[in-house]
Amino acid sequence: QVQLVESGGGLVQGGGSLRLSCAASGIIASLHPMGWYRQAPGKQRELVASITGGGKTNYADSVKGRFTISRDSAKNTVYLQMNSLKPEDTAVYHCNVVVGASGYWGQGTQVTVSS
Repeated sequence: QVQLVESGGGLVQGGGSLRLSCAASGIIASLHPMGWYRQAPGKQRELVASITGGGKTNYADSVKGRFTISRDSAKNTVYLQMNSLKPEDTAVYHCNVVVGASGYWGQGTQVTVSS
């Protein structure tokens, strides 16, 4: 059974930093593509950053240079380091993993950036 548990969200002032964690169980996370998505109120869920099984990363233009996705294979965990946060980064952040033809989601963690 695949499970993803996000943590690390919170309230931060603009310009601040947060690190989100996504702990995976039921899979070897490093073998599968994983990503961070976010959904703000009234908006569609959007891809923020992704990492392939081979370690290739991809970022949304809006976060390039500010966010970094990484993986700790020993902890079976994917991280999203978020720096220089802006109020428009406020959203619920969800972790996703693709296993074969199936996608799995975590419950999400709220990130709120004050101006």
